Amino acid sequence: MQNKYIDEIFAQLTKVTGLGAEDLAGLMETPPNPEMGDYALPCFTFAKTMRKAPNLIAEELASGFETNERIVEARATGPYLNFFVSRDDLARDVLQQIVEKVEDYGRSEKGAGRRIVIDFSHPNIAKPFGIHHLRSTVIGGALRRIFKTLGYEAVGINHLGDWGSQFAKLILGWKKWGEGELTEDITVHTLLDLYVRINEEIDDNPEAEAEASAWFRRLESGDEEARHMWQVACDISWKEFERVYGRLGIEFDVVAGESTHIGRMNDSVERLREKGLVKISEGATIVDLEEWDMAPFLAYRSDEASLYATRDLAAAEHRWLEYEFEQMLYVVDVAQSLHFRQLFKVLELMGHEWSDRCTHVVFGRLRFKDGGMSTRRGKIVLMEDVLNRAVELVRDTIEEKNPDLAEKDEVAEAVGIGAILFADLDSRRIKDVQFDWDEILNFNGETGPYVQYTHARYASVLRKYGKEVPPLDADFGLLTEPETAEVIKQLGAFPNTIVRAAEGHEPSYIASYLIDLCTAANRFYSAHRVVSEDESVTAARITLVYAITVVLKNGLALLGIRAPEEM
Repeated sequence: MQNKYIDEIFAQLTKVTGLGAEDLAGLMETPPNPEMGDYALPCFTFAKTMRKAPNLIAEELASGFETNERIVEARATGPYLNFFVSRDDLARDVLQQIVEKVEDYGRSEKGAGRRIVIDFSHPNIAKPFGIHHLRSTVIGGALRRIFKTLGYEAVGINHLGDWGSQFAKLILGWKKWGEGELTEDITVHTLLDLYVRINEEIDDNPEAEAEASAWFRRLESGDEEARHMWQVACDISWKEFERVYGRLGIEFDVVAGESTHIGRMNDSVERLREKGLVKISEGATIVDLEEWDMAPFLAYRSDEASLYATRDLAAAEHRWLEYEFEQMLYVVDVAQSLHFRQLFKVLELMGHEWSDRCTHVVFGRLRFKDGGMSTRRGKIVLMEDVLNRAVELVRDTIEEKNPDLAEKDEVAEAVGIGAILFADLDSRRIKDVQFDWDEILNFNGETGPYVQYTHARYASVLRKYGKEVPPLDADFGLLTEPETAEVIKQLGAFPNTIVRAAEGHEPSYIASYLIDLCTAANRFYSAHRVVSEDESVTAARITLVYAITVVLKNGLALLGIRAPEEM
């Protein structure tokens, strides 16, 4: 834990409850009303072992708890044991840390010397970057930042979909209808049109399927013409992807698509054979997983063409040799759950002791009101179209409400794209996300623009203060009002929220935290004048406002969102 007050509470409770600090951490709550206490422990869990009613357990634990100058009271309230901390000490501890560390507040060395591999985004070559790749991209990007903040070496890998039968179909389409040589001045949209057209042709003409299969065999065997056309398609696509990643603020340490592992596949399959794990079924090479209630793991098709499962197997083995990771996270949607269960089981059967370090970070689908999307039929919502629309709508709002704002274009870009990112990351990743423009761009709801606006609002207060920020002589002991204490408690929770987000692979914890901080901060702002005739109180409150802007900016940065100074 990174909260010394909770650490002190746990030090006593572990002795009397028999639970470790991690177990107790999962039980601790924040009372809905600050007057009820700063932290609360529900005692229902102890009823079975202590053989008493929860309210009696709370009373017993309260009477035996030794208070001190930091934990000033332990009070039983029904089945809850509520703790009150010294508001003076809490304010000094939290605000002093923020003032001293600023952008480093929340950082730690928890993961020093440990390596996390994160496989995320992986759009398909020869197709535009669709909105359906948003979730993997932004969840993976956030996890990479979160782990880096905790001192881990977080290796972000973009495992591009740059191999498979779809490229053979594309080559066939170009050979049939392309004009001139396939060169890099062709757009990715041209490639998509060809892909859709050749699929329609194959549906109507089975002979075209055989032609495409022949091209894939040529591609896999290293045919010069096939490989050249494939490489040009990759270069065209990556040029567009880089532009989109730049706008989203996404970075990778390694870009290594499926094709990178083509030369390693045979070795991986040979190890399967050596272990006696493969057999031939209807001409295909498989690993039978019926014993574990799973469909077979398909290594090679009957025509000896490879599949993405084989390439994922080879990639996993290579990554272990390359990185010896503590964890390898695959940020991929729920539709691939069976695939990763199969992959991890095969790695286990091969005797790889590190197989249990591989985790499928599953997430739900992005839902649109007009139904689903199919790349094969050309029905794809383009990422840049969505980003451009968000920026345009924010720009319209700025023109209406703050037409004299400086750097309108930069602010519109930051807020529009931030709105898209926050809307995705604010939901628990396992849930489907409903895409609704009215909700996403709402400046008053629980949205990215709301958090950004709150940051800009308090940045404005600091500018209007007109003196050194933060004041060097602030007396934090003056910050004792309930609304103020609640803000300080929220600020103090930021470091541990980052730890929870990493442990649960759940960026939504950061997003939810930011909403809670904004809510508390706005209650404080409504209840108290920041700048008043009392210079001591003003200095203390200005420091608090400064701390709010620091933590909001740090939290938004973890999600890949910028924090404008003005909106």
